[in-house]
Amino acid sequence: MSFKFAVINPLLHSELRLKIMVALDSLESADFVYLCEITDSARGNLSVQIKTLREAGYLDVAKSGVGRLSHTVCRITDKGKEALRAYERSLRNLFSEEVPSRESSCPSAAG
Repeated sequence: MSFKFAVINPLLHSELRLKIMVALDSLESADFVYLCEITDSARGNLSVQIKTLREAGYLDVAKSGVGRLSHTVCRITDKGKEALRAYERSLRNLFSEEVPSRESSCPSAAG
């Protein structure tokens, strides 16, 4: 018998990336400043995590303006919504899995 836990998407398992995705899933869009406020994150960290999610195809990011007058707006993509739903299912499956006891999963040495 071979037991393995449900696979959890490591990209979404980061606390800040998960907060960004959950926020954008419930909003049509959100700007960078608002995401910074609701996730209680530093600008640099938020920027890196948004870039990671954008590169994965989970977010669309639109930038306008220049320098201090720039404005960044993020939206979750269909791929991002799909990944978020799969992540939620994986977590639910993880908590509902019944882990076999050692005795039932490994043959005894006595044979």
